Amino acid sequence: MDSVVSARQNSPVVVGVDGSRTHQVIVDLAVAEAVRRCAPLLIVHAWPGRYAGPLRPRGPVPTEQDGRHLLELTARRAQHLAPQLRVRTELSKGSAARVLAEHSGQARLVVVGHRDAALTRSSWGSTAAYLAHHGACPLLVHRGGVSDRGPVVLAVSAGDPVTATIACAYEEAALSGSRLVAVHVWTHPTGRDRPPVTNVTAEYAADRQEAERHLAEALAGWRSIYPDVEVERLVLHDLDVAYTLQRASRRGRLLVAGMGSNGRLAEMLYGSLGLAMVRQAECPVLLVPDTFRHPSMPKLPAGAAAADGR
Repeated sequence: MDSVVSARQNSPVVVGVDGSRTHQVIVDLAVAEAVRRCAPLLIVHAWPGRYAGPLRPRGPVPTEQDGRHLLELTARRAQHLAPQLRVRTELSKGSAARVLAEHSGQARLVVVGHRDAALTRSSWGSTAAYLAHHGACPLLVHRGGVSDRGPVVLAVSAGDPVTATIACAYEEAALSGSRLVAVHVWTHPTGRDRPPVTNVTAEYAADRQEAERHLAEALAGWRSIYPDVEVERLVLHDLDVAYTLQRASRRGRLLVAGMGSNGRLAEMLYGSLGLAMVRQAECPVLLVPDTFRHPSMPKLPAGAAAADGR
């Protein structure tokens, strides 16, 4: 386990820069994350060069020298913010999305921006969306706001009680000294034989209790690993999800969600909540790939089923 932890600490935080008007605040976020994790920082700029694929940026193509100059200035900014931080830069040819996806295989975290024109579009940019579905490590997306207050909000999938998403959320809460709010979304079944009206309320309550039990089981065992993290459990009907995520985006410090097998929740976070939500500064989102494995996961006792009681 020590060798695994050591290897992870040597894995860099990778940040993609493109010279847009928001790239400095994205770099600042990446520097802060690298410092918190005691990890080196790798600043990557993808120079289009002769790349002619579908992800080629529109408009004039900067020169290779422009790319090197951008990296030099960005590295200076990072070193000014954190003089003891190990900083490297890399100029790569090709699309930013694919270059960063390749780096994600050896990275501890990849940091990107939502998109430069955030106030005019409700969806994420192509780079963030591509990495959300194809990255190998957690992806931190800057969406306009960064706060040192508020809880870490975790969207829990209760299908598997031992998930990297839960591990990452606990780690984030521990690193920031924040409260963790674990949210589980449930849907009242619609495929049953139609019961008498008098039974609807009782069955609704039973379904909610079952959802609460699943959430408790999903969090079981993590208290022993992160004893100082205060946890609040919250069970929501799927009709309340959009409103709750909107409030959490404005009041929390971080949203953590797993991509899962279909990426449904991630899709909600980066588009379907509408333009009104995007017009407000929102906290970053940490998206955890379904294939990612957190080092603390093997520590969980097998078959743990007791609720953590918080």
